[in-house]
Amino acid sequence: MKDQFEQIVREKVMTAFDARLPSLTRRDVGLSAITGKAMAVIGMRRAGKTSFLHQCRADLIAAGRTPARLLYFNFEDERLGEMQASQLHLIPDIHLRLVPDPADEPITLFLDEIQRVPGWEVFVRRLLDTPGYELFLSGSSAKLLSREIATSMRGRAWEIAIHPFSFREFLRHHGHEIPDRPDALTNRKSATLDHRFARYLETGGFPEAQDLTPATRRQLLQGYVDVLLLRDVIERHRVANVTALRWLVRRLLGNPAGLFSVTKFSADLKSQGISVSRETLYDFLSHLEDAFLLQTIAVATDSEKRRQVNPRKVYPADPALIPVFDRSGKKNTGHSLETAVFIELQRRRAEVAYVKTTSGYEVDFLARHQDGTEELIQVCASADDPETLAREIRALKETASVYPRARQLILTQESRLPFPSVPPSMEILPAWQWMLTSPPPSPS
Repeated sequence: MKDQFEQIVREKVMTAFDARLPSLTRRDVGLSAITGKAMAVIGMRRAGKTSFLHQCRADLIAAGRTPARLLYFNFEDERLGEMQASQLHLIPDIHLRLVPDPADEPITLFLDEIQRVPGWEVFVRRLLDTPGYELFLSGSSAKLLSREIATSMRGRAWEIAIHPFSFREFLRHHGHEIPDRPDALTNRKSATLDHRFARYLETGGFPEAQDLTPATRRQLLQGYVDVLLLRDVIERHRVANVTALRWLVRRLLGNPAGLFSVTKFSADLKSQGISVSRETLYDFLSHLEDAFLLQTIAVATDSEKRRQVNPRKVYPADPALIPVFDRSGKKNTGHSLETAVFIELQRRRAEVAYVKTTSGYEVDFLARHQDGTEELIQVCASADDPETLAREIRALKETASVYPRARQLILTQESRLPFPSVPPSMEILPAWQWMLTSPPPSPS
C-alpha cells in the first residue's frame, strides 16, 4: 500500500509541474504578513477557495518565485481515499527530490481538501516547524472550519475568508470597467452601474452561477445547499432530526434580513407536530453558521442579557440564495440589497450589529471597523417615498445621539439623481458607490 501511495503522489507531483495555471477572476483578498503560520482558506462551498489558492500561486510566480517550488496538491482524488497522516510525508519528500534546491527560496505547498486525511493537523504542524516551508490550506467547510482550525492548529493558522464575488469582483469577472471615481460619474455611467448592480443582486456572486438562466441558477444553488446540509451538517454532526433542520433552513433563508427567535420558532414547530428542543435548534443554528450558509447578528447593546433575549437578524451567504427559498413570489429587492451590504461589511471584517432605539426605530447596521471608525447604515431599495425616507432619517437621528462618532449613511439600490435632501450629518448614495469607493478589504 505504501508503494501504491508513493506512486500516486509522485504522479500527482509530476503532473502539477506541467499543469498550467487556470484562468480565474482575481479576488480582492489580502494575505497576512505574519510568518510561521499556515494560511487557512475558509468559506462556503463553491465560493472560490481553490481558485484563490491558484491566484496566490500565480502572484508568487509573478514575484519571481520558482514555479516548481510552489506545489499545488489536491486531495480530492479517490485513489487517496485510504491515505493516513503517517503517509503525508511522501508529498514533501518526493517533491524535494524532484525540484531544484536554492537555499534562499522556500517551498510553498498548497494543500487543497487536506481535511480528507485523518490527523492532517499533526503533519501540518510538523512542516511549519521545519525551516524552508510555507503552507496554504483549503478545504470544504465540513472539517476545515475556523473553530476547528483554532483548536487543532493551536494558533498556528491564519484564517482567510473567501466569500462569493463582491460587486467589484463581479464587474471584473464580466469584463466591465471598475470606475476610479464612482462618486464622480456622468448620469449615463451611473445608470449603467445601476443596471449592473441590479443584475448582481439577482445573479449573486457564486462563480459557477454567472451567466446561467434563472431556472438553472436556482437548481445549481439548491444543489449547493443540499450538499452543504448533508455533508457539513447532517453527516458531520450526526443530526437525527433532519425534518426540524430543513424547516429551520427554509425559515431562515426564506426570511432574509428578518428577525429570528429560537423560542418562537420552537413553538411554531410544536404547533406543526414537530418536537425539537431549543438547545437542539441553537446547535443547528451554530452548525449552519459554521458551514457559512448564513450569518446572524445581534442587537447592539452592552447588556449580555438584552442580547440574549432579543431576536437576531439572519443573512444568507449570497443574495442569489434568497429566491431559492422565498415563497412569496415577490422580487424582494430590499432584502437582497440589505444582504449584499451585510456581506460587504463582512468582507471588510467589521463588527456588525443592528440597533433598536428607545422609540422603537431600527437601524439596519452599526459597523465597527478595525481602524476604529464606525458607520450607521440604513438600507432601502428606493428613497422616492417620503414616508420611508422620513422613517430612515428619524432612526438615524436617534441612534446618532448614542453613537456620535459614526458616519451616517442611507444606501439605496439606484442612483436616481438628484437624491432627496437629508440632514447635513447624513449621506445618501447608491450602495454600489459605497462598495466601490471604499478600498478593498485589508488582509484577512
